[in-house]
Amino acid sequence: MRLVVLGAAASAILGCAAEEGSSEAPVTPPADAVSVSGVTFVDVTAETGLDFVHATDSAGTFPMPAIMGGGVAAFDADGDGLLDLYFPNAGSEIAGESGRNRFYLQRSRGRFVDATEGSGLDNPGYGMGAAVGDIDNDGDLDLYVTNLGPDVLYRNEGGGRFVDASASFGVATSGWSTSAVFFDADLDGWLDLYVARYVQWNEPRECQVQGGRVDYCGPQQFEGEADVFYRNEGGRRFVDRSREAGVSQIGDAGLGVVAVDLDEDGLPDVYVANDADPNQLWINRGDGVFEDDAVLLGAAYNRFGVGEAGMGIALGDIDGDRDLDLFLSHLIEETNTLYLNLGGTPGATDGFEDRAAEAGLAAPSTPYTGFGTAFFDADNDGDLDLAVVNGAVKRRPEVLSDRDDWFWRGYAEPNLLMLGDGAGVFADASAASGDFGTALDVSRGLVPFDLEGDGDLDLLVSNLEGSARVYRNETIADPVLAAGTGAGWVRLRVIDPELRRTALGASVVAWVDGRPLRRLVLPLGGYLTGGEAPLHIGLGDATSVERFEVTWPGGTVEEFDGVDGGSDVTLLRGEGR
Repeated sequence: MRLVVLGAAASAILGCAAEEGSSEAPVTPPADAVSVSGVTFVDVTAETGLDFVHATDSAGTFPMPAIMGGGVAAFDADGDGLLDLYFPNAGSEIAGESGRNRFYLQRSRGRFVDATEGSGLDNPGYGMGAAVGDIDNDGDLDLYVTNLGPDVLYRNEGGGRFVDASASFGVATSGWSTSAVFFDADLDGWLDLYVARYVQWNEPRECQVQGGRVDYCGPQQFEGEADVFYRNEGGRRFVDRSREAGVSQIGDAGLGVVAVDLDEDGLPDVYVANDADPNQLWINRGDGVFEDDAVLLGAAYNRFGVGEAGMGIALGDIDGDRDLDLFLSHLIEETNTLYLNLGGTPGATDGFEDRAAEAGLAAPSTPYTGFGTAFFDADNDGDLDLAVVNGAVKRRPEVLSDRDDWFWRGYAEPNLLMLGDGAGVFADASAASGDFGTALDVSRGLVPFDLEGDGDLDLLVSNLEGSARVYRNETIADPVLAAGTGAGWVRLRVIDPELRRTALGASVVAWVDGRPLRRLVLPLGGYLTGGEAPLHIGLGDATSVERFEVTWPGGTVEEFDGVDGGSDVTLLRGEGR
């Protein structure tokens, strides 16, 4: 075991100038830049027992919240090692029994049962999304549900049972909350909470699009809401520190949020994707204060200096240089944006630059409106791939669905699957990806997870006004036996035993055939999505991981021995094993 303490370097932070007023067409990589292999996903929802259907009872009435919801949480709620699912919904007061939130336990591999009754998870509000984290370090994962109206914090009592702890913990954010994230902002061992909020929507408003047709309003018709930051006081309560932290000074339309150390100084920062407003990059100064450096660091606008409709966020090292890149999904006729990390030194960063076009991620996205998104390794080759689920917020100019009796057919869109080459270039494999790429839904939430425990990542998609879907990865014939065939894998849990929980905010580098594969220990995210799952690392042609290098929250680095492919591994802080 080797311990290294990384110090914070004080150096100038350089921003990236946007190409203001530029109208040049996005460039596209050569068609042969990335080979599109036969990555295939098959809809197996019926086999899993998952029967959740999102409903708002709003067809033809156009209340703005109805087009924005539809998140999901995926986490081990009962401690049996299997991921369980929670789906926020519009609420029984809005949509009757079909509008209730639903909670599903995975009783056996790949089989879910509705366990809502008796779970205590009967959210009384208009549900949007969820965040997951162990708020009291008791070993159980707790659940925060974002609503249109007061949010709800559920404390996990064990065995799949929860109690409403909103009042006792002092957490009941009002207004319109969207995505939220648990993270240890001050490194005191207790998970704090950041809640992104959208707009000040108090009553239905009729909005018209071109031609005078009534449709859903956009965020420009409303005042934005300031986000909220809660500090965890010893696992007993949360205290609103939004004003002291500085995050209440800006009221933008927040949708996606991620908390991660982007300037590599050991402290987690917060990045917020805003809808039609510039994005925010709250740099953690270590004294309870955050400063928005998104403009300075080139992560507020696209390459043309324009703020876009930021929805979901994906985070990962797409080009193997060990720094973290950001991807945001956007509105139809906007390109999704890749903010490539330009590197820097520990404690500082040279910022980001929009490289979506060069990476091949711009052109395929312009016909659609993207929401949930994630970097993940679809084919276990060690390279990060990208999934984006789509669904319009205004009726499309061209209807794609042939379901004549379905009101939402004008909003349904196919999803995107982009295969990465490990050097930062992607190829569009959507049409060849099976059911995932051909399904036409109004999709919102996305979670890559290993449904069957066989070592490849499947996809869970939550759909607005439709059924949640599970897509099984059938790319690899037998992933369990795949090590040495170009499709090996390792699964990781990264634990701080003193805190009795996953070390959220840690970073892992797996060295595979001399190649560093960086993965992050973060809550599941994207759009209105929360959860916690083991890290998945594809090995490609390698049969083992040579060693692991873990950077713990705060900057301490610890090395662990390697393992053979096909292993489930737990790395315990301070034990080097």
